[in-house]
Amino acid sequence: MIKVYPAGSRYSANHGWLQCNFSFSFADYHDPSNMSFGPLRVFNDDYIQPREGFGTHPHRDMEIVTFVLKGQLQHEDNTGGKEVLKPGEVQRMTAGTGILHSEINSSQDEVANTLQLWIMPWEKGLRPSYEQKAYDVEATRNQLLPVVSSRMKSDQITYIHQDLTIFMASLEEGKELTFNQEEGRRIYVFVTEGQLELNDEFMLSNRDAARITDVTELKTSSNAGASFMLIDLP
Repeated sequence: MIKVYPAGSRYSANHGWLQCNFSFSFADYHDPSNMSFGPLRVFNDDYIQPREGFGTHPHRDMEIVTFVLKGQLQHEDNTGGKEVLKPGEVQRMTAGTGILHSEINSSQDEVANTLQLWIMPWEKGLRPSYEQKAYDVEATRNQLLPVVSSRMKSDQITYIHQDLTIFMASLEEGKELTFNQEEGRRIYVFVTEGQLELNDEFMLSNRDAARITDVTELKTSSNAGASFMLIDLP
């Protein structure tokens, strides 16, 4: 089954310094019927004003994965991790037994657009840790590039404590890709730009998402070009 969630169906709020869009229950938005999709607990699409951000705050027992689509985000935590995250990079923070961190748009004049995912780990009480890696953006052209995974390993893949893989892809006009999935697993698709068609039937536009179950072959195609994220989930 493929269920499409239009961008406009998300919870949105404008706090001045922050424009947020929540795909699942988070903070002030609570919907008991929309708590998670498998281990994917949070998928936030945020716009953070220059020199603004989230001050030091705690997390525990969660895998937090962050992408920057535009601008930059400065991260600092009490494990010693301190990096500036930019487009073409991915950050994974294991909150585990407890971690403190801050996230600030360190630009003087550019709004930062970030995607942040919270993923429930396969066990609680993990040792807190932090990892950030760059991936080859050109390698996403007309192919699914794994960037976060516990199943696949390479210098450009960030490890995560859950049985999933996050792929990034950028389809050129008229191109298509097919993703073959194991039975009993889930697929989550999020379009960051353009228009994407799924199995010649479901059309997704900019910031639309799809939650997919019981589909072992997923065809993605685009007549106008599209960039998207695909997550293989248990």
